[in-house]
Amino acid sequence: MPRNALAWHLVTGEYPPQNGGVSDYTRILARELAGAGDRVEVWAPSSSAPDSIEEGIAVHRLPGRLGPRALAALDAALIRNRGRVLVQYVPHGFGFKAMNFPFVFWLYARRRRLDISVMFHEVAFPMGWSRPLRHNLLGASHRVMAVTLARSARRVFVATDSWERQLSRWLPQGSPIVCLPVVSNVPVIDDREAIAAVRRRYQAGAGPIIGHFGTCSGGIAALLDEVVPSILDVVLEASMLLIGRGGAGYRERLLGRWPRFEGRLQAVGGLSERDASVHISACDLMLQPYSDGITTRRTSAMAPLAHGIPVATTAGHLTEAFWAASESVAISPVSEPEALASIVAGLLNDEAARLRLGAAGRKLYDDRFHIRHTIEALRRCA
Repeated sequence: MPRNALAWHLVTGEYPPQNGGVSDYTRILARELAGAGDRVEVWAPSSSAPDSIEEGIAVHRLPGRLGPRALAALDAALIRNRGRVLVQYVPHGFGFKAMNFPFVFWLYARRRRLDISVMFHEVAFPMGWSRPLRHNLLGASHRVMAVTLARSARRVFVATDSWERQLSRWLPQGSPIVCLPVVSNVPVIDDREAIAAVRRRYQAGAGPIIGHFGTCSGGIAALLDEVVPSILDVVLEASMLLIGRGGAGYRERLLGRWPRFEGRLQAVGGLSERDASVHISACDLMLQPYSDGITTRRTSAMAPLAHGIPVATTAGHLTEAFWAASESVAISPVSEPEALASIVAGLLNDEAARLRLGAAGRKLYDDRFHIRHTIEALRRCA
């Protein structure tokens, strides 16, 4: 290794070929750290599919879902091969029905022997008087796990400022918490012929294409239900393209309620990185509503921003203040879906405004979210 190189042990609940946002993020991180000359070892649960071989990255598959056997193997390896341990944490990512207390207590017991950092992609399941008892029990368990993990770490990283505010209440006063926004998991592919082919396939006449990147599930699906019909009824020449796993099922459900959109609503399902990039680039605008609002932890928003495609989204209780101030996305309150539909319709009829918004989004991504900022922050905190 180069003289200033670092040794990293990335511990994650998923890693390609396993699907998931944390899986993609960890692979991008591993590649960039290896590209910087560091030694990178990834520790992840077992997978039935073979791992790809990438220069500078050693992938170790642990038995099961980070239970006792896996922890014993991981413990021996980390004590033997010193380096920085960076945990990619989401509560549901380590098995045990999202309550893997053995894992977090093992880390806490090793806090003085290992150089531990934790990246919180999420912190805890929401709690509240109106929620079912089992949800509150899960939320309480997650809070115990988060506190234990945070107090195990020499460095705490978070994907959004909202997690910083939550974790700071549980840590000693003055404990540093660094925000590391997530990055796009779709590399930008400049293939104009392929992009044009996608447009020819999914464009309704000469009208604009509205894209959505994601799984079309949960609260996002509910918001799409309210916004998509309003847009398609107003901008009659527009078509909608759903990109990502879950899109086909959502399309069928939507057409079951509004069959008049047959031929204007299409879904392509999960795609390779290259094909996802081409399909995103083929869209005139991306509709990315979130029930808790856009935040720096939303990978599905980062992808169109990195591609310079204008994004229309929602502001919610987790949305950071800079989004509205940056004027890099078209944004409306999550409680006002009709306002979001109106914004999208206006942008679809104003190409110059779309181009300005796309350029502002791409600049914001480069200035604030590009992976180089993450690598610099991680190595600076070494």
